[in-house]
Amino acid sequence: LIVDGGVGIAKKLFVGTDLDVTRHLDVDGTTNLDVVDIDGAVNMATTALVTGVLTTTAATVFNGGFAANAGSTITRNDNGVQLTLISTDADANQGPELRLYRNSASPADDDILGRIKWTGEDSAGNESTFGLIQVIATDITNGAEDAQMKFSPVLADAFPDAFVLTGAGATFNSDVDLLQG
Repeated sequence: LIVDGGVGIAKKLFVGTDLDVTRHLDVDGTTNLDVVDIDGAVNMATTALVTGVLTTTAATVFNGGFAANAGSTITRNDNGVQLTLISTDADANQGPELRLYRNSASPADDDILGRIKWTGEDSAGNESTFGLIQVIATDITNGAEDAQMKFSPVLADAFPDAFVLTGAGATFNSDVDLLQG
């Protein structure tokens, strides 16, 4: 359909394999397109729904942030940095912040609030965990919160608490002696 000067007056019907629009195209309703090749910018005033895989060949910029509702993976085929958090603020407050937030409807004492896990392949090609850091909420009482931060490198396929931090102090090798018997 070719329109006259963008005012919506139909001049003639075009049926063929190619359509070039040199001015504006305004589609009201749903349009089902098998392949779209866009050479310029795309401005969407509402939500874009992608039900397949979205592949980009350049950096993707999210000016409003993003939220993932499922697990996400960042993969790179070399030893370069996979994730960088940058703050351009120039004040004396904290810079980039990585926040692990357990948003439980029923928090309880001894909940593990977050864990960082280091994994790699063992000699048989299995993915193995080689070290953990985790924070446990030992007391969730409002106004009297307590926590532990445990550092646990693997030892004989177990994870002894090699270093435990609390607000009261630090403990070294509390479980290591038990494993080495």
